[in-house]
Amino acid sequence: MQVAFPLAQEPDLATREKGRRLFAGPVEFLKGVVELDALPPANRLEVCFAGRSNVGKSSLINALTGRKALARASNTPGRTQEINYFTAGPDHYLVDLPGYGFAQAPVAVVEKWQRLLRAYLAGRQTLRRVFVLIDTRHGIKAVDDDIMALLDKSAVAFQVVMTKADKVKPSESAKILGQVRGALQGHPAAFPEIILTSSEKGDGIETLRAIIAALE
Repeated sequence: MQVAFPLAQEPDLATREKGRRLFAGPVEFLKGVVELDALPPANRLEVCFAGRSNVGKSSLINALTGRKALARASNTPGRTQEINYFTAGPDHYLVDLPGYGFAQAPVAVVEKWQRLLRAYLAGRQTLRRVFVLIDTRHGIKAVDDDIMALLDKSAVAFQVVMTKADKVKPSESAKILGQVRGALQGHPAAFPEIILTSSEKGDGIETLRAIIAALE
């Protein structure tokens, strides 16, 4: 029987090489955006990364790009409220969305960020995919479900990337994957493959690079 939302298969040699070349070239921070009219020109293929605070988003972006400090984590969850843009080669934007689920952020800050996020998702024609990061130790929580529902409503394809896979025993990982698969079945915008990663060990990084490089 076919599993719903299987793990993404490792890429073939040609696709892996395409991903390697994309991230072996220049990857640079472009700007942080707090207002919609400050977004850079929509003249590149764009992917973005979303996830709860402390899910390991900065670590994943750094592992993906092979740079140790390209993306920086805030010491206080919810403090970084900018949409951070990075250029990858001549044709791609990588977009780091602020971590959500901010217990310590003021209500007005959260509301402003949510408005900016909705406007960004609704109006960015070059956005090809959102990678929603889920901590393998915890699975999908209500706040993740809220973001996924927003992506459904915006008709923006998203793909789940499980982070910190090395921190969980295989038996526990299988249980969490079952929970994630069940939750994703209620989301029509969900891409039907899950990427399992460890930024520390490098697991899944080549697969994620190849998936991004293959988008058109």
